[in-house]
Amino acid sequence: MAAGPDPSVTRIPGPWRHRDVHANGIRFQVAEANPRPNDAPAAQRPLVILLHGFGSFWWSWRHQLRGLSGARVVAMDLRGYGGSDKPPRGYDGWTLAGDTAGLIRALGHSSATLIGHADGGLVCWATSVLQPRLVRAIGLVSSPHPLALRHAALTRRDQSSALLRSLLSYQVPMLPERALTRHDGAGLEAFVRSRASDKWLASEDFAETIAHLRRAVQIPGAAHCALEYQRWAVRSQFRSEGRRFMHSMDRPLGIPVLHLRGDADPYVLAGPVARSRRYAPQGQFESLPGAAHFGHEETPELANEHLQRFLDEVHS
Repeated sequence: MAAGPDPSVTRIPGPWRHRDVHANGIRFQVAEANPRPNDAPAAQRPLVILLHGFGSFWWSWRHQLRGLSGARVVAMDLRGYGGSDKPPRGYDGWTLAGDTAGLIRALGHSSATLIGHADGGLVCWATSVLQPRLVRAIGLVSSPHPLALRHAALTRRDQSSALLRSLLSYQVPMLPERALTRHDGAGLEAFVRSRASDKWLASEDFAETIAHLRRAVQIPGAAHCALEYQRWAVRSQFRSEGRRFMHSMDRPLGIPVLHLRGDADPYVLAGPVARSRRYAPQGQFESLPGAAHFGHEETPELANEHLQRFLDEVHS
């Protein structure tokens, strides 16, 4: 059986620099946007950390690394993904919040604005509740509050059909890993295609991106670790730890929140996003016309407009 690619395949060149940062007991790979000519030193600029979604890695934020300004912008490979370490445990909400908190400190900052897509957004919600002193604001792309998403999955047939079918299929051992990685990652490509807009699918940007994702998911351990996020999300609901986690999340945030959702997203529907407003009294909820589940990649200019305006307000 052939070994998978080396994690170094995720060190893709561009207007950013790659580095390894140790935090919360493991090593994370991050891509940090290169400073602009008039930028202050990194430690003097507000920190923005970008957290990717399922099956991806830092590359999903390439447009934001190029386009956002006025801050120190860092995209991380979450625990188990890309070039980051792949420990056998730690895919629960508390540990993931600890990862982000540890990274903020390891980068020399006392707080950060977090921006996350899908699973990365759930880490943003968790960190803002469990590590509140370290989070100035959160931005989210197709990532409603976990309680709002659970409520919609349990009470709405449309959201249940979109969400639970894939989540439940991931609970069996080994087979989901093989499904994602077989035929050089064709399973992951099928997953992304099922949630993307036709316009993006026809673009050169998608062709380049899916080639990177197919390689990255074949890194030894990466597919298994990605699925551990989904497995904890389901299995914890039947355990005391899941009840404790959801109870801890059941409170409104006192920080600015921005949520972006593609109006053609077939996976995260409008209902749980609307219900998330009760947890974000200072929230701004914006639609991305023409985008599906990957709004920050499908309509990057519009997404960056919203994100830059939000960051300027937070950092003013």
